[in-house]
Amino acid sequence: MKGLILSGGAGTRLRPITHTAAKQLVPVANKPVLFYGLEAMRAAGIDEVGIVVGDTRAEIEAAVGDGSAFDLAVTYLPQDAPRGLAHAVLISEGFLGDEPFVMYLGDNLLKEGIQPFVRAFEATGPDALILLQKVADPQSYGIAELDGDGCVSRLVEKPAEPRSDLALVGVYLFTPAVFESVKAIEPSARGELEITDAIQHMVDRGLRVEPHVVTGWWKDTGKLEDMLEANRLVLSTLVRDVQGDLHETTIEGPVVVGPGSRLERCTVRGPVVIGAGCRLSDTFVGPYTSLSDGVVVDHAEIEHSIVLENSRISHLSTRMSDSLIGRDCVIAHSDARPVAYRFLVGDSCQIGIL
Repeated sequence: MKGLILSGGAGTRLRPITHTAAKQLVPVANKPVLFYGLEAMRAAGIDEVGIVVGDTRAEIEAAVGDGSAFDLAVTYLPQDAPRGLAHAVLISEGFLGDEPFVMYLGDNLLKEGIQPFVRAFEATGPDALILLQKVADPQSYGIAELDGDGCVSRLVEKPAEPRSDLALVGVYLFTPAVFESVKAIEPSARGELEITDAIQHMVDRGLRVEPHVVTGWWKDTGKLEDMLEANRLVLSTLVRDVQGDLHETTIEGPVVVGPGSRLERCTVRGPVVIGAGCRLSDTFVGPYTSLSDGVVVDHAEIEHSIVLENSRISHLSTRMSDSLIGRDCVIAHSDARPVAYRFLVGDSCQIGIL
């Protein structure tokens, strides 16, 4: 069995972060989201993975390389534009050949990994296995409807009036039978080849599409609130590991501090991960916070946030919460006169001021 990871999207919902970085490389608990998918593939016994890439191909290739760091052989499959998930399958036929495969969306996280589903697919031998989870807003997802016997009867992409609350999780398992269906469907109203239409075509052909309802958590990290929630969920599994230097600092709960970091007169209440080479002083870091390598924080309070590499946060009069801060940013109090707000703000930013 081979793996197919989709990493070609533009990440518009995470701008401005994704103006300068691939959305699949934004870190959760200080690890790029894409890496969780690669590790899940290897844990399931898959050793050949194709990565569908778009405009951020160079970044993805620089981060993943040939895959040897993950004990994988990686092949890059360029997609000229985001033309839909089924189009990604279509352009990958040469790589996938006549083998069954797992398709994994590169900005998704799945608590259980994919090993149980790969084993189920191998054991029961359907033409496709789709993962489903109940959601509160089914109109935002591809939705599956099941009949009285629990079999897939209908799939609809982002229905205006959903008849089911079972959303398709971003992991799919297929036999080569899917290629006939992706070649048969037409682009949707939004101009994309929808994977829901391809799976529906398989159902209409009388092929066996097996549903599996996921009981653990699943996160599509395409939006800020989902990214923060994914960070919270992953940090909840953290094991304490303090390698940096602590001076007059209190550590509470599961906290990771990377090598070369120095904390002075701080309180850190886990779960928290602090990367390598960070400098924190006179600071409170609250639960569910990830600080990447080289971050500097002094005279500030932070909780439930993600701060990327080499950013500095200094002398804040109010606690910072529920935030995603990009690389090389500076957030600091200014004593300049006259008193005024002064901003240098990129596209699609959101700033809340009290």
